[in-house]
Amino acid sequence: MRLRLLALLTLPLLSFASQEQQIPLFYDKMNDEGPQTHSKPTLADLLTIESSASIFYSYARELELSARFTDPNEKLTMFVPTNKAVMALARKPCVLSFKVSKRKGKLTQNPFKSHEGPAKPSDEDITITEQEFDKLSKKNVENWVSAHIVPDSPISFDAQEYPTLLSDKSITFRPIKKSNRNEPQWSQVTLENGIHIIGMKEASNGALYMIDGSVTSYRKDPDLAEKNGVA
Repeated sequence: MRLRLLALLTLPLLSFASQEQQIPLFYDKMNDEGPQTHSKPTLADLLTIESSASIFYSYARELELSARFTDPNEKLTMFVPTNKAVMALARKPCVLSFKVSKRKGKLTQNPFKSHEGPAKPSDEDITITEQEFDKLSKKNVENWVSAHIVPDSPISFDAQEYPTLLSDKSITFRPIKKSNRNEPQWSQVTLENGIHIIGMKEASNGALYMIDGSVTSYRKDPDLAEKNGVA
């Protein structure tokens, strides 16, 4: 009888103690951590997890403009070449449109025929320092990356032309004949010279489109592009 009375008296105390231990845990989750939300990834997040975009991102993340990929106030549309498309380029983005050779601590450039046309002939070599060469190479990469980014999102693929981050360079779209009208609008067009968009992902600060080719970074004035060593 005494044991039964003792059990009846201690049971409420144990229950109360158990509640005291549980309440703070519930409170912490609701008030300190707040409700669990799932926001869209940034463009930088998408580029990080998209394995087929790793080469493009390896170039882009070395540039100052890559800070815009994480900026929540940005609205960018990126057309990202697959690794296969970048590897197929006759001249990589970091390579200038002229040959260079080291001579007495300096670099000498000689024009040669590139995959986008022959360079202008030169009567004499032009000598530049290694620092100048690195600067030109980085600028070449920046031009190439910028040519793949439209500073606007979302965009309409009905429009024929959108300016890119590269000055005087725009991306043009052309409708695909006999395309399936039930498919997404982006799958019904090509850009530049027949480049297809093969995938799309939305980001909190824009949109990322995977493409099976590379946008040329030639500006509207080809002579200006060649002068600056643009790919």
